[in-house]
Amino acid sequence: MEITWYGLSCFRLTERGLATVVTDPYDSAAIGYTPLKLRADIVTVSHAAPGHQFTSAVKGVSHQITGPGEFEIGGVFITGVQTNGHKRDQDEPRNTLYVFDYNGVTVAHLGDLRRVPSQQEIEALGNVHIALVPVGGGGSLNAAKAAEVISLLEPGYVIPMHYGHLPCTLPLAPLSKFLKEMGLSAVETLPSLKVTLANIPDETKVVVLDVKNTE
Repeated sequence: MEITWYGLSCFRLTERGLATVVTDPYDSAAIGYTPLKLRADIVTVSHAAPGHQFTSAVKGVSHQITGPGEFEIGGVFITGVQTNGHKRDQDEPRNTLYVFDYNGVTVAHLGDLRRVPSQQEIEALGNVHIALVPVGGGGSLNAAKAAEVISLLEPGYVIPMHYGHLPCTLPLAPLSKFLKEMGLSAVETLPSLKVTLANIPDETKVVVLDVKNTE
């Protein structure tokens, strides 16, 4: 499968013969990136915010998922888990984390996760091969909390998202803060990440993706 980043928390997940997913499409007028022009079978929304729920930017969508549940669409298994906004904290905005299963390769998109999940919550997600993790704060995980979540998930790959990155205008911390927290000075950037079950590393590896321009 292939994972491409379009900025903030927006990714496209593709695999030949299976449904294409776009996560958290944004309103470029609200956050500063180039307007999205994407096509997908499925679009997922983690929470209600202009940077995460601009679904009209994605064409060809047959299924829109905006909350928790279990879904099987076009050969892709999707599990949505509510992580924020539980009864014990009514002031916390609701967030849905999604796990996508593409022929056994599992990708967790953490959305606007704000707190470190319990061990029980982590175990309920199953084996996560690739974690798309917010690292820049701004209402979601900051660098230190992101590192803590990663140590609990123990994924093969980590792709950071939701961080300060021009031309994004949101006041988010830069990627360098997260890399320092992970003990990394620099990481090679890739245009996309292509993954099979055979090439998932045993030790967690951070992969930084270039933003793909949709124009």
